Amino acid sequence: MKIVKKILLILLIVFVIAQFFGPEKNEGSMESVTAFFEDTKPPEHVKAILTEACFDCHSSATRYPWYNNITPVNYWMADHVKHGTKHFNVSTWEDNSVKRKDHKIEELIEMVEAKEMPLPSYTWTHGEAKLSDEQIAAILKWANQVRTGYALAPRPE
Repeated sequence: MKIVKKILLILLIVFVIAQFFGPEKNEGSMESVTAFFEDTKPPEHVKAILTEACFDCHSSATRYPWYNNITPVNYWMADHVKHGTKHFNVSTWEDNSVKRKDHKIEELIEMVEAKEMPLPSYTWTHGEAKLSDEQIAAILKWANQVRTGYALAPRPE
């Protein structure tokens, strides 16, 4: 039993020391999504859905909950944000070609339609981000309109 107490004490000490370290935070401003909004022109209700359900992981304007201050949770969340911005980052939208923007919106449609986004692990702690059927329909309608606009846009040869 003594060995179990020693192991628990060591684990507690490691846990406390770990709290002094953490990953870099992704704390930009909502201004970073302005180009995305200007380019895609979502209606206000779709803007609100995107802001609430998508931008924490898919922009540089992550809003961190209180529990992000706890290691190892902060590393887990940093990994989610890193992967989210790698695959779809609205903060760097203006850097993409029309073809790439169209492809990213196509992927957005596929993921939302299949109800793969937002991730279940995100909606566990952010219940407000779970999309209703009406919200999904609104996003899909807007995204398909965006794709139509990209299809009509002139492309460099």
